[in-house]
Amino acid sequence: MTVGRADAARPAVAAPRRAATAAICLCVALVFGLGASVNLAVGRLATSALQPSATEVLWIVDTYLVVFGCLLIPAGAIGDRFGRKGIMITGLAVLAAGSVASAVAPSVPLLLAARALTGAGAAFILPCSLPLMVANYPAEQRGHAVAVWTAMSGIGGVAGNVLGGLVLQFFDWQALFAVAAPIALLGLALIAATAPTVERHDHRIDLGGVAILVVGVFALLFGIIQGQELGWTSGPVLTGFAVALVVLTAFVLFELRQQHPLIDPRAFRYAGLRAGTLGIIVSFIAMYSVFYLNGQYLMNVKGYAAVLAGLGTAPLAVVLFLVSPRAVKLANRFGGRSVVTVGLLVVVTGLLLFSLCGPETVYPLYAACIVVVGLGSALSNPPLSTAIISSLPPHQQGVGSGINSFSREIGGALGFAIFGTILNGHFATGLPSRVRDMPGEAGDVARRAVGSALAVIRDSGVDVESLSQAVRLAFTDAMSVALRVVALILLLATVLVAIWYPKAERRDAPAK
Repeated sequence: MTVGRADAARPAVAAPRRAATAAICLCVALVFGLGASVNLAVGRLATSALQPSATEVLWIVDTYLVVFGCLLIPAGAIGDRFGRKGIMITGLAVLAAGSVASAVAPSVPLLLAARALTGAGAAFILPCSLPLMVANYPAEQRGHAVAVWTAMSGIGGVAGNVLGGLVLQFFDWQALFAVAAPIALLGLALIAATAPTVERHDHRIDLGGVAILVVGVFALLFGIIQGQELGWTSGPVLTGFAVALVVLTAFVLFELRQQHPLIDPRAFRYAGLRAGTLGIIVSFIAMYSVFYLNGQYLMNVKGYAAVLAGLGTAPLAVVLFLVSPRAVKLANRFGGRSVVTVGLLVVVTGLLLFSLCGPETVYPLYAACIVVVGLGSALSNPPLSTAIISSLPPHQQGVGSGINSFSREIGGALGFAIFGTILNGHFATGLPSRVRDMPGEAGDVARRAVGSALAVIRDSGVDVESLSQAVRLAFTDAMSVALRVVALILLLATVLVAIWYPKAERRDAPAK
């Protein structure tokens, strides 16, 4: 397909709106679902014929996320320059190829390369998807378009867990990668047929800024991801953060001198961009903390099968789907600042309710906590995304979408890192001494995670029932501490978001 300038006489809204919306939603859900579902296959990968080391398993999971995160903002700029529809179609083709290559990879290095290719494809899909969604609606309905896109970014993660659990229930890990290819090709065909072709912009791409940003973001994500594995004070992790600090500082200084910068640092003087970016980051820290605990809690504490544990987060998807589009109407009526502040405080409340869950908590109460977190996210995320997009000029909407998506990526990575580090640290110290101080390798294995500790106890055959119950209690105690820390972080960030969020006149009724 030729990627070119749109015919000015043909408005973007001429495309069949519902079909284009469905196609874009499918692609957004695929990108986020791929990031979430592979975590379910960690056990299968570790024992597969590829025989990966523990570090290699970690990078099989994270290579997709690292490449995806590094390329999001540059890919948005490329979409702005060469046409968002064509670049999104290219990304879908690359993702499909990477998924097939991942499924048939005969060795760990080739699997890592295939995962990198998949992540690159995803990076070219996501930043183009939001501007296409917005262009698919008339100006007065574009807040609704942002809300639908925002809902799908959360629903995709839930869908990845649910469908991934179903796939792994009947097939091996290769199927988890292979199934993404036909979905991507279906999305490609639908986007080609229904998505609007919007005007491209002639600003040249800041290649120097792209190179510097990719290096800086890679170093930052490396530090965040490896911190939990290697320790936050380990040499490689500290080096990663130091490189990120130096390179990203250089990026800011470099961009200030460019006539057409990739990201103009001066744009962050706009309170909306600061509020939207910070709000999205902390909201996704909270959401991914819930994703992190869900599988371990439902499978190891409550004894659910993997497929049921994946279904455990389904209420979150339902709430996001139902409430997100209504958040725009509420923001129009009561003001974006009020809706965002209330939404983030509802998320804080949900995390605190989660912290009360223990080994005996029944699923309906657990699901109620998920609903509260989902309700807060559904209320706050659409106005936050709107604040980011509206802070940048039209010719940088792809970059704005990249910042919006990158904020989600950083929030998710920080959610896993912060919540996982606190959870694992408190769990290890809270284990019964008979388990924590087991001789040899058994004690080391038991301290890693609740599932490992339960397996060690079963293998020992000694006082299995009482020790297993003590391990489950140690996990839920650690979970409570981690959730309260995340809730405190979110509460402090909410104060800043409320201060920064642009104050707009309240409307008595939704925009018509």
